[in-house]
Amino acid sequence: MHTPMDKRQPTSAQEAGLAALEARLQQDLAWLDLPAKSWVPPLVRDGQPVLEVAVIGGGQAGMAAAASLNHLGIGAVIFDQSPAGFEGPWATTARMETLRSPKKLTGPALGFAGLTFRAWHEAQFGLAAWEELDKIPRLQWMDYLRWYRRVLALDVRNEHRIEAILPRADGVVELRIAAPGGVSTVLARRVVLATGRDGLGGAYLPQLALDLPRQRWAHSADDLDYATLAGLRVGVIGAGASAMDSAATALEAGAARVDLLIRRRELPRVNKGKGAGNPGLTSGHLYLPDEWKWRIRHYINIQQTPPPSASVQRVSAFPNARFIFGAGISHVAAGEAGMQVTTARGVFDLDFLIFSTGFRVDWTARPEFAVIAPHIRNWSERYTPPPGDEDAELADSPDLGTAFEFQQKQAGALPGLERVHCFCYPAALSHGSLSGDIPAISDGAQRLAQGIAALLYRENIDAHYLNIQQYDEPELLGDEWTAAEPTPEERR
Repeated sequence: MHTPMDKRQPTSAQEAGLAALEARLQQDLAWLDLPAKSWVPPLVRDGQPVLEVAVIGGGQAGMAAAASLNHLGIGAVIFDQSPAGFEGPWATTARMETLRSPKKLTGPALGFAGLTFRAWHEAQFGLAAWEELDKIPRLQWMDYLRWYRRVLALDVRNEHRIEAILPRADGVVELRIAAPGGVSTVLARRVVLATGRDGLGGAYLPQLALDLPRQRWAHSADDLDYATLAGLRVGVIGAGASAMDSAATALEAGAARVDLLIRRRELPRVNKGKGAGNPGLTSGHLYLPDEWKWRIRHYINIQQTPPPSASVQRVSAFPNARFIFGAGISHVAAGEAGMQVTTARGVFDLDFLIFSTGFRVDWTARPEFAVIAPHIRNWSERYTPPPGDEDAELADSPDLGTAFEFQQKQAGALPGLERVHCFCYPAALSHGSLSGDIPAISDGAQRLAQGIAALLYRENIDAHYLNIQQYDEPELLGDEWTAAEPTPEERR
């Protein structure tokens, strides 16, 4: 269920402030001579023009990737399955009141001060309002992303769902796309998957969820109308940020009771991921030995990320909310009038369950990957961790090249697979957290764009060399000097 866009009209002062910011941003781009002029040789296959890059997903990662490519003179078209203005989770399935990232992070601004959320916010509401702001409201972040798309004039094709990704041996990737006008085929030199946290699969669900009637449960990422939970006894499985958001939303919607059934004995207190955030890791994770990449990501995984304090307090404010620790679930029996949920702490009578159990790489959940999935090399084929450090999430992560490109399990088995680039959360083991979260999304987008630029240049090197040979714009016209003859003495 989509959250409606804010229909309030901005004041004339806000409009003037935003117009001034946009003018400044355009001046900055002009001073830097951006975007660069187009340089990739045109290509035609099957009688139709080939896109330089097709980006699948129009959220913050997809837009940052497309903008970075455009700045390097590479055309990028974004395809997104959602209606315009509802790309990504922010106005659809996300339920936090505010972002969890600190407001000072620059996000997808790509190094431009005028493209930051802070600049956008201050231009409309002033410095005092910025100073008073604690965390960024979720829907305001979505408004900022809508502005980002507009001010950069990104080419986004909404309500375009990818049905198949078909790498070919002739230097292109074929995309079969369903849109309101029907199904069509698009060809691209390169394809970027900017498909979010569940970008290579979907929700992780325990088997006991799949054994229940579908109307009795949801995953926290489902597009659920929480108003339907009014008056019900709700159980939330998990203790992360999404569990707290789901529990709070259910309580605010009028749930009779919400029990958070938490397997751990207590909530984690420290976000170890924050300790990993520095420019050294951003630039250097890619070049670490495999054992260090695994060690860092595995440690962060097993420590787990605590939910934000405000999210926990949002739940605790309700007297009909219960935090039940050490309550790992062993069995659920569904009856006509509800469910009996058996845990290590007792048996709970509930009407509805919300599984806040995260995501997993699951190629079978995404039919558009049917052709490429069997050929993608994962980390399980690359690295064997020490005993005790096994990690299914990391083992299933794709083993990516330096430009986020997929690599083949068996060389030559699927020519063209390396033309598909993974710029979503499962890239974290190969590249670090550059493709799924706000803190380093600009660094990731620029690395991706520079890598694709290098690949496009190399594969067209014959054409570029010919351009060098044929280039004939003179620097000198020949009339800038007068030739002199040597003197008789100098001719000796």
